[in-house]
Amino acid sequence: MTIHLTLLIVYSLGIIAFGLWTSRFVRNSSQFFVAGRSLGPGLILASMLAANIGAGSTVGVAGLAYRDGISAWWWVGAAGLASFVFAFWVAPPLWRLAKAHNFYTTGDYLEFRYGPSVRGVVSLLICVASLSIMAGQLIAGAAILNVIIGVPRWAGSLIGATVMTIYFAAGGLLGTAWVNSVQLVIMLVGFVIALPVAIGNAGGLPALTGPGTPPWFGDFMYSAGPQSGWTWLFLTFPGFLISPGLIQKGYGAASERALKLGIAMNAVALIAFAFIPTLLGMAGRVAIPNITDPNAVLPTVLLQLLPAWLGALALSAVFSTEVDTCDAVLFMFSTTVSQDLFKRHLRPEATDAQLLWVARAAAFVGGGLGVVLSIYLATVTQALSLFYAVLGCTLFVPIIGGLFTRRAGTPSALAAIAVGVATLFLVGGAVSSRPRWMDPALTGIVAAALAYALGAMLRPRSSGGSEAPPLQEHAASRRVPGRQRVRL
Repeated sequence: MTIHLTLLIVYSLGIIAFGLWTSRFVRNSSQFFVAGRSLGPGLILASMLAANIGAGSTVGVAGLAYRDGISAWWWVGAAGLASFVFAFWVAPPLWRLAKAHNFYTTGDYLEFRYGPSVRGVVSLLICVASLSIMAGQLIAGAAILNVIIGVPRWAGSLIGATVMTIYFAAGGLLGTAWVNSVQLVIMLVGFVIALPVAIGNAGGLPALTGPGTPPWFGDFMYSAGPQSGWTWLFLTFPGFLISPGLIQKGYGAASERALKLGIAMNAVALIAFAFIPTLLGMAGRVAIPNITDPNAVLPTVLLQLLPAWLGALALSAVFSTEVDTCDAVLFMFSTTVSQDLFKRHLRPEATDAQLLWVARAAAFVGGGLGVVLSIYLATVTQALSLFYAVLGCTLFVPIIGGLFTRRAGTPSALAAIAVGVATLFLVGGAVSSRPRWMDPALTGIVAAALAYALGAMLRPRSSGGSEAPPLQEHAASRRVPGRQRVRL
């Protein structure tokens, strides 16, 4: 057994054990869904950063950098820029509403603002889209295991899904916030130590853009079209403003100050971290020019350009990022299924214990479906691009618009969702001769915004205000007394 495999096994068993231990603190749905609204800025930082640095931010970016060079920074860099906006202008008003009306999910907010029909439609879309991003994380984890021990993708995906499903189902948001803190330390230590060694073995920083590399490798503003270089702004920036998983993690903040501080620190960390997988991918292009699989770039670099002990530590760090982002996706999937679909539409009379059971069962179902989908999607970036595109065209306009105007109602929100998604798939799939600059995700968001604005203009002024006042009573009935604050 190699040192790489040994360390991965030890890490996985340790994370499972720690996650099971945290389950002793989760006794009701409030602790599972929003950590009893007890998270200080440190746990908000760990939880957000763990969700934001995953397969796309590591394996995906390294593969892009192998092809595009330094401009691959924009995948994670755009997320960091979006996180600043999220920290100060989007998350605080959503947190205030969540605290006032005891929201658990993004669906709670959407029903409060637009009505149950919008909540139902969005919940179904979130469930489907979240499976694609989960598949992306599992593809990355499977690629690591394939490079180390040669296991096929389905087996690698199953191993990764088993690890993260067990500890998430046990601890929910409260447990994963603590687990993510441990994973964050492992990830940062592994990458920070590995980066200079890998660059040195590739010939140093000048070699990354020197002779033998493509002419665009050192161009920060290079783009070959949609989903290349700075055009990632169109795809990832909107997604990181309105991701249901990130919004719901924000609901768990103990105070508005903790929320702003934790997310702002996450933004700074993302902008700095974006250079690490980018430079590792560029080093791989220089030192190992024959890699054909984008998913294998980062694992191969860590195996061939680092000493065995350091490669094992770095691979554990990468595996850690995939696992902790998977738990964020499971959080989004299981809470949507249990709260937005089961509790709201199927069994409104369900008890708190039944709701908690369904949330945990949904986590296991979501993990299994993610494994199946990971077998059929080709690359990490393909899986994540699908998620961010659908998410942006579905949720960006209703969520942001709902915070700044009361004129738009249910028809406006439904029209925005329908037009946005239809435009996304029309431009992305049916318009074969579109101009290179016409990004399908951006076009879908613009079309959704126009439909939303038109619906708001046509809506009678006498019908302004929230279209779902009953949710306030429903939410108030879920208040959990005696919450204790947990700070880091």
